Order: sequence, then C-alpha cells, then structure tokens
Amino acid sequence: MKLYITRHGETKRNAEQRVLGRTDDPLSEKGLAQAAELAEKMKDIEIDMIFVSPLSRARQTAQAVADVKGLIPIVDDRLIETNFGDFEGVERWCEAYQNAKRDHFKRYPNGESYFDMAYRIYNFLFEIREKYADKKVLVVSHGGVCRIICNYFHDMENEEFVQHAFPNCGLEKFDL
Repeated sequence: MKLYITRHGETKRNAEQRVLGRTDDPLSEKGLAQAAELAEKMKDIEIDMIFVSPLSRARQTAQAVADVKGLIPIVDDRLIETNFGDFEGVERWCEAYQNAKRDHFKRYPNGESYFDMAYRIYNFLFEIREKYADKKVLVVSHGGVCRIICNYFHDMENEEFVQHAFPNCGLEKFDL
C-alpha cells in the first residue's frame, strides 16, 4: 500500500503562530493557494482514495485534490488534530505550552496526550492497511497527526519528535 500524507493549507491562526487544535479555522487566502498548488502537484500521482479530518481546513485542502483526481474524500474522525485543551489558541512559543508538549505521557490540561493521539492514529493506519492493501491512499490532516504518522515510520528521539514540523501542504510518501 502506498500512503501519502499532507497537512492542510495555512489558516489565519497558523500565520499568527497560535496553537490550533480543534478550533475549526478555514483556510486563509494563502492556504487556498497552497491547496491549489498541492492539487496541481498531485495531478500525475496515482491516488485511489482520500481520507480527511473532519475540520474544515483539512476538508478544503482535500477537496482541492479530490476535484483534480475525481475522488470523494472520506471523513475519518480519528484524523482530527490534537486536543490541546487549555492551550488552544495560545502563542506557539508560550513557555507553558512548550513544556507541556515535551511530556508525552500527560494529557494537555482538558485535552489529550500524544499517547491518546497515537492510539487513534495507529488504529487508523492498521485498519486502512488491512482494508485497502492494494490502494494508493492520501491522508489530509494536521501537523500533529502528520508527526504521529512520520514517527510510526521513522523512530524519533523525544526532542526530534517535539520539534518535527510538517509544512502546510507538505507531502510525504510511505509504504504501509
């Protein structure tokens, strides 16, 4: 199975360097342009299915690709971004957020932990590997989800994991 992953295009909060988890911000003008560029890049890449987070920024990005590929994105709630709880909307470089980000076992206050997230993402990966072994799949999601998927394929040290930044509309390919 071929697995492609991408992060949604830029939103206003991304541009403001704010933590953006489950807040449903749509794409900015730049994000819409990034999604269109991604769709153009994927025009000649064979894709059978697109799975997408339920948040609008991911759905808008997936739809840009789907329109070019003639596919209908499948929404999967497991692909939603991290629940950052009390850190939702704070500046990304906030010291308390940066410290909490490094404690993988603990949940963000009123949110989830990386282990909670890995559980749902790994279940998604195991399921699609079993059901769609002969397919080429695109997953359109979020930075945290992409980080978990990248870690599944490439063992990362803790600090490398925390610092791993997946660019808006970046694209990676894996064999699952």
